[in-house]
Amino acid sequence: MSSVVVIAHHKHDEARILADDLSRWLATRGHTVALPDEGDAVPERAALALVLGGDGTMLHAVHVLNGTSVPLLGVNMGHLGYLTEVEPADVRDALMRWELGPQAGEWRLEERMMLEVSATDPTGAELGTWCALNEAVVDRHVSGTIRLLVHIDGAPFTTYAADGLIVATPTGSTAYSLSARGPIVSPKHRAMLVTPVAPHMLFDRTLVLDPTEEVVIEVLGEREALIAIDGRTTCSLAAGAVVRCAPAATTASFVRFGERPYHQVLKAKFGLQDR
Repeated sequence: MSSVVVIAHHKHDEARILADDLSRWLATRGHTVALPDEGDAVPERAALALVLGGDGTMLHAVHVLNGTSVPLLGVNMGHLGYLTEVEPADVRDALMRWELGPQAGEWRLEERMMLEVSATDPTGAELGTWCALNEAVVDRHVSGTIRLLVHIDGAPFTTYAADGLIVATPTGSTAYSLSARGPIVSPKHRAMLVTPVAPHMLFDRTLVLDPTEEVVIEVLGEREALIAIDGRTTCSLAAGAVVRCAPAATTASFVRFGERPYHQVLKAKFGLQDR
């Protein structure tokens, strides 16, 4: 049959129990099942990543997959999520429908734009390259304002004096960017959102950029900064370090059963009323 990767919230007892139960059940149906621990490689030819948790676990799964084109099926083990698809009680039925294929099983793949993010130190040495589904954040290391010079498509735009700077995807527009007063953008779009965090300047608006544009951020001054990818701190940035953000060549793929209008999920998440 197929190779299935099962990724569960490691601190959620019910998620771990369900992961073990579903792994045995999938094996009885002829599937090869992998339950990767932290740092383990994921089979590139896996047909499905079954993710048990909430949106945070979905982001972790994207990180574990590291840009490979494995579709994700999210099982909601917490509050209402933007990225998960089914409830625990419905997961076996969903998996049987997935086995039938997209036509017979009446499911489809929803593609979400990701960012490719890279950083270099002041000498130009590479610090790392990452994929982000929600956002990349250049943040202050300690209290105090940091200064960040932003280039857009090779041309200087401005120097931000702020607590940090967020470069987000449409998926990430309802995450950290939203808390920094950024706009909500439909995940059907392809765009990059550049939002300052607590800016100490008159210009405090989000830039919504075309996905063909590249954002380059240089750390100025003497204060050290940090870079975080989807909420995970990756490394420190000394003065003169440079971060580059551009649309990734690959997308994140989510298994969807029927239509799930984004605005209706948004309405439920925020408890919006009809009148």
